[in-house]
Amino acid sequence: MVAQQHRRTGGTVALAAVLGAMAVGGCSAGVSGPADGRPRLDTVQGQAGQVADERSDEVRTAADRLIAAGSARARTSMETAAGGTRVTIRGEGGYDFVRREGRLTVVLPKDPAGMEARRPVTELMTPGALYMKNRGAGVPADKWVRVDTTTLEDGNLVTGGATDPLAAAELLRSARNVIYLGEETLDGATVRHYRGDADIARAALAAEPHARASLAAAAKGFARDAVPFDAYLDERGRLRKVLHRFTFTNGAGTVEVASTTLLYDFGAPVVVRLPDRRDIYAGKIRG
Repeated sequence: MVAQQHRRTGGTVALAAVLGAMAVGGCSAGVSGPADGRPRLDTVQGQAGQVADERSDEVRTAADRLIAAGSARARTSMETAAGGTRVTIRGEGGYDFVRREGRLTVVLPKDPAGMEARRPVTELMTPGALYMKNRGAGVPADKWVRVDTTTLEDGNLVTGGATDPLAAAELLRSARNVIYLGEETLDGATVRHYRGDADIARAALAAEPHARASLAAAAKGFARDAVPFDAYLDERGRLRKVLHRFTFTNGAGTVEVASTTLLYDFGAPVVVRLPDRRDIYAGKIRG
């Protein structure tokens, strides 16, 4: 399938502005319907030959395995490349896959002059909304910013500086062109390494209800529907690491974003307390 080229709109400008403020400081197959209501994706082939159906399915059901695991600790990194400049944002925290909620502390790079470290941003991830503290000039220190992720052209796959771990797994429901690259060791665990492409629009159709609206928004916002990925699953089929390579365009040209999520310590308790309405900032954000 040829990647679709989407017409850029004002929402992309907003997306680029968010990434710019947080990261770069001015840089910037056929489908059929089984009984469960989800599309069954075609059998795929890779350069090393046909991948066994069960192994392709293992990638596509990664999100279900995470929900069965309950929760996990998470580390994230997001590298943005634009105009020859690369900037990396890192995050750490936990995610409750049953409640579909997560909490990350995201560490931003220094300002463009390299003189001042930015305050870490606390992010609360929920279905349809992202809450951020210490995000944006002009926001009081005790206030949160709430963003409706279904209105973002990227569905919050990159805007917040970290990809929602469950959304990253939901993308894999559309895995195609999957090849199996063998076993590796990751953080002391044996994992199976897969490489392929995810299709954002197909993922939106196949995703669980909590992720459909955001992924449907993302399907309209990226330069290409196809998102190359590398996924690493353990012996229980749990996603331990996934790298997605997103591409979008803005006025300055093409921006590439490599988003990596590492999951470990499955079953660890994760507490996410959403802010009260009175603690959510309703004013204007400067940058």
